Amino acid sequence: MGTPWRKRKGIGKCPAPGGRVGTMSPAIALAFLPLVVTLLVRYRHYFRLLVGTVLLRSLRDCLSGLRIEERAFSYVLTHALPGDPGHILTTLDHWSSHCEYLSHMGPVKGQILMRLVEEKAPACVLELGTYCGYSTLLIAQALPPGGRLLTVERDPRTAAVAEKLIRLAGFDEHMVELIVGSSEEVIPCLRTQYQLSRADLVLLIHRPRCYLRDLQLLEAHALLPAGGTVLADHVLFPGAPRFLQYAKSCGRYRCRLYHTGLPDFPAIKDGIAQLTYAGPG
Repeated sequence: MGTPWRKRKGIGKCPAPGGRVGTMSPAIALAFLPLVVTLLVRYRHYFRLLVGTVLLRSLRDCLSGLRIEERAFSYVLTHALPGDPGHILTTLDHWSSHCEYLSHMGPVKGQILMRLVEEKAPACVLELGTYCGYSTLLIAQALPPGGRLLTVERDPRTAAVAEKLIRLAGFDEHMVELIVGSSEEVIPCLRTQYQLSRADLVLLIHRPRCYLRDLQLLEAHALLPAGGTVLADHVLFPGAPRFLQYAKSCGRYRCRLYHTGLPDFPAIKDGIAQLTYAGPG
């Protein structure tokens, strides 16, 4: 009988030329170096933003057991004057610039918002996206006597921080009411559960991808009066192209865009859209 056949190790495999597998020539790596450097220089502001808002924030969240808005509120408690919303806002700006980037509206956009609230003198304002309460304080400061603000925040933990900040600034529940829930669920209930028959001014500052859906919900439930104002933040970064396209093409809005930069990142261009509602048409 013949010798049994045995499979030998390595038979049937072709080694890569030179005996090396998956290595890159140093010359090829060096050829890509100018491109990498160019991209890092051109997009350095976006890289800094990514590191600050994702990597470092996640690390601090894990180490402290607190979210950034909770850390910011702790800072406000020890550095701001209770009952003084202006000082609280300045303290939050200082925290964002010198401690951790807060991803808030910031003073430049804040001035635009306050000026428009003072100019329009709305009896009732609806804010979608309370977050830490920064823009809520801006609106509340500028409301006319007897004005009312309803602000909606979907995350209960974030809403708890915002509630404390709003009350620390001196605004009670009759003037500023915070609703915890998603905008998609809250908007249909505003008339029946919260006695909101119309919103003279609406601020969209939650998720840009939800702006169009929520604007159409406000229209469907007849919550926008003719001449009412809708303000939308972050329409250029990260951007809300479908929302802007709808507002410009549907024929029911006059549109204006305020060009700004991100707080602490002025090179990253953003904008606030101001829509004036002409009516259902």
